[in-house]
Amino acid sequence: MIKGTKRTNLTVENVLKRISEYDIFRHYMKNRFELNHPTYSPFRYEENPSFLIGNKYGTLYFIDFADTDKRGDCFEFVKKLYGISMSEALKMIDRDFGLGILPEHNTGEYKRIKSSYKQPEELGKRYSVIQVVTRKFTKEELSYWNQYYQDIDDLRANKVYSIDKMYLNRKLFPLKPTELRFGYLYGSSWKIYRPFGSRKTKWVPNNVPIDTLEGKENITNCEKAFINKSKKDHMVISKLFPHSCAVQNEGIACFSEENILFLRKNSKKQILSFDSDVVGVKNSQQITQIFGFDYCNVPKKYLSEGIKDWADLAKEYGLDVIEEYLKEKKII
Repeated sequence: MIKGTKRTNLTVENVLKRISEYDIFRHYMKNRFELNHPTYSPFRYEENPSFLIGNKYGTLYFIDFADTDKRGDCFEFVKKLYGISMSEALKMIDRDFGLGILPEHNTGEYKRIKSSYKQPEELGKRYSVIQVVTRKFTKEELSYWNQYYQDIDDLRANKVYSIDKMYLNRKLFPLKPTELRFGYLYGSSWKIYRPFGSRKTKWVPNNVPIDTLEGKENITNCEKAFINKSKKDHMVISKLFPHSCAVQNEGIACFSEENILFLRKNSKKQILSFDSDVVGVKNSQQITQIFGFDYCNVPKKYLSEGIKDWADLAKEYGLDVIEEYLKEKKII
């Protein structure tokens, strides 16, 4: 009979059998934090808190609102904080906690570490809470939307609101008094849009599920479903073509199995429309190849003018130009 200790592989699952996600965040987080409350980012010095560790879908996650490329679970946090691979992150956690998954790290230190504090009482499913105090649209705000052929009735119909104040997890979120800021309401969730914010701040905060498909009511027993990458493009296209909808961004995560089944069941042809820049085209190609969609982006000839989506094309050249192009493509 062969005797010996069965070897345990160093995997995420085996790490989480010994310690929790909270233990990992607590050990490596440079600043003190409370779940679901903004704190200071460990990735840089800042005067206003812009970093959050919270529970979502029953697991802990982090997001840096000033650099939303930095988001994910506790293992992704260690990876990004130290600039290492997943394999290296697992080895670091095993060593620093003394989990003993790798024989050379067998110290049992994690038992002492965990006994020095209490685990949070509530680690169930919870979303970041965004609360918005709305106000009447200002002339400047209405003028902004008028550029895209949207009047106040359009804004109301599409649940676009002007924001007076905003709270993230019941704490006042800093907004510049002079900046344009709008709230897109999806059920009880909000996506905040600051048109002139930086790439990192334009769409934060946001607690709308990534697979939210807007305009589903327009896609019912139709020949063609026109899938936009944003609400604003969807609002513009809807002026010309009734069977328009929108996903939350240009990522494949927007296309859940439920959304794909819905689109295929309710339309004979699905036409994807992302930005016409390099990133948009790359994402279009990936998604259309996977799901067998057609695509129709803004003509590339407008890229030299900084125009890459339908909203900006409408602003610069009017709806007639878009209508003519969609007719040329036999979409309308």
